[in-house]
Amino acid sequence: MNPTNGKSSSDAPDEAFDDEDTQRLVPGTATLASPEEEKTAARQTEDFALLNVCEDDLPFTQSDTWRVLRIQSEFVYSFERMSRVGPAIAVFGSARLDESSRYYEMTRQMSAQLVRDGWSILTGGGPGLMQAANRGAHETEPQRSLQETQSSSNVVAGRSIGLNIELPFEQNTNAHLDLSLNFHYFFCRKTNFVKYSSGFVIMPGGFGTMDELFEALTLVQTRKIQNFPVVLMGIEYWKGLLNWIENTMIPHGTISPLDTSLLHLTDDIEDAARYIFEHTRDVRHPEEL
Repeated sequence: MNPTNGKSSSDAPDEAFDDEDTQRLVPGTATLASPEEEKTAARQTEDFALLNVCEDDLPFTQSDTWRVLRIQSEFVYSFERMSRVGPAIAVFGSARLDESSRYYEMTRQMSAQLVRDGWSILTGGGPGLMQAANRGAHETEPQRSLQETQSSSNVVAGRSIGLNIELPFEQNTNAHLDLSLNFHYFFCRKTNFVKYSSGFVIMPGGFGTMDELFEALTLVQTRKIQNFPVVLMGIEYWKGLLNWIENTMIPHGTISPLDTSLLHLTDDIEDAARYIFEHTRDVRHPEEL
């Protein structure tokens, strides 16, 4: 990544895998594996099969044409289950930060406050801060209308929901879920997060968390979704990113100064919950029930 070392940026991916025997944390999980083990396992996932060139001599049921039908079925199944979930907020964060991190308790309390306000909680269903968010939701009784909503015959019972994804090494579903869905394809899962939530809370996380963050910002910026609050929790963690946005992107003219208003940065759980509640009144909202 050093621009002065005389190497092109194309060298960087290979440098990251120089030592094929050294174990590291597999992205998106808390599992240790060597790069070679990780690459071998990744080849067994449906996303890998979809995104790489299909061999001509594969059976039809492994062809791209057949895979389109599998993608369709994943959308149909998930839409059917998620369409009966009440107003929800998606909470994202690192799978690697456990109870020893101060952000674990912050995430747990953030999720609990949202449930008290009447929201269900959507997460990736895995360990770390995802577990913290589901735990906070699962152990909290709603004070608003979620209880009445869940008594309706057309609404899925439960306020803690996990949308898990097939990874090179299995991401264990955490134990604090009322509803769990498993996805083979990232884009099916990402569509469900946006479609069935009224806003995002972004806790500290890695590339996957930032992927969800910037996808949401792009959809709001282009008005594909509207009245969709995006909250960054953790001033110390996120301030460097926001400084870069303000001091690099805006001066270069790649975004508008007004685009920074799409983000709400705070450490205050009540402030975050209040911001979400006030900025979602025109969408799926607990008060409309």
